[in-house]
Amino acid sequence: MSQPRFSLVPVMDHEIHVTEWGDPANAPLVMWHGLARTGRDFDELAAALSDAYFILCPDTIGRGLSSWSRNPEAEYSVEYYAGIATDLLDHYGLAQAHWLGTSLGGLIGMRLASGRQADRLLSLIVNDIGPELPEAAIDRIVTYVGDPPVFAKLSEAETWLRAVYRPFGPAPDSFWRRMARSSVRRRDDGQLGLHYDPRITIQFTASRQELTSWDRYARIETPMHVIRGQSSDVLPREVADLMQQRGPRPGLTQMETGHAPSLSRPEDARLVRDILTALS
Repeated sequence: MSQPRFSLVPVMDHEIHVTEWGDPANAPLVMWHGLARTGRDFDELAAALSDAYFILCPDTIGRGLSSWSRNPEAEYSVEYYAGIATDLLDHYGLAQAHWLGTSLGGLIGMRLASGRQADRLLSLIVNDIGPELPEAAIDRIVTYVGDPPVFAKLSEAETWLRAVYRPFGPAPDSFWRRMARSSVRRRDDGQLGLHYDPRITIQFTASRQELTSWDRYARIETPMHVIRGQSSDVLPREVADLMQQRGPRPGLTQMETGHAPSLSRPEDARLVRDILTALS
C-alpha cells in the first residue's frame, strides 16, 4: 500500500491538483469524483488498489485545490472536463487508462468513451449515474450544492457532511474525518466554507443538454460496469435496466446505499479490483 503524492498540473489555462498513488509503471487508473467533491474521496480505495495500479485522482476545476474558472458558463461542463481529462492523460504520457467515475466522474467517463477519445479508455466503471438524470434528483443536488453553509468549527463541518452524504452508505470514521479536512477552506471572515466554487451548478442550466445522452451512450464500445446504490435517486432502477439493454450492455452491481456508494471499505476495494480484472 503506497502513500499519496500530490502534483499541480497545468492544463488548459488551469492548475489541476492531482493525488497520485502507486508505481507509475503499473496499469494506469483514473478515479474521478462527484459534483461537489474532490479526488481525496478515493483515498481508501486508491490506497488499497495501489499495489496493482498507478492511480490518478484529480480535483475537477472549481473544487479542492484546483483553480476556479473565470468563465464558468463555458468551463463548468462535462465536455470541458473531458478535455481536461484528455490533457491530463497526455501530461502523464498515458496513451490509455482504466477509468472509475463517481457521479459527475461517471458522466465524464461516458463522454470520453462515446467520443473521439474513446480509445483512450481501457475500461469504464460508472458509480451511480447514467445517461439520464431525473429532474427531482437535479433539483435536490442544486439545492444543497448551490447554497453551501459555513461553519465555525471543523467538527460542525464533519457533522454536516455526515448528514448530507449519509446516502454514501457505510464508511469508516477515517473517511468522514478526512472528508471534513479536505472539504473546507478558511474564509476571510474566519469561518469555514466548503472547498468548491458555488457556481459549479451552472452546468445544470447552461449545459443541461449534457445530462441526457442516450445517443452518445449507444456509441460506447469500451468494456463497462455500473455500480448502483439501491436507493439512489440519481440512477433509478429503470434507467440502470435500460443501460444494460443498450450500447455497451454493462454489468451491474447493486449496493445497499443511496447516491453514491463511497467505495471506501475493504470489501468495496475487493469488488472494484474484481470488476477491473473482469473488464481487462
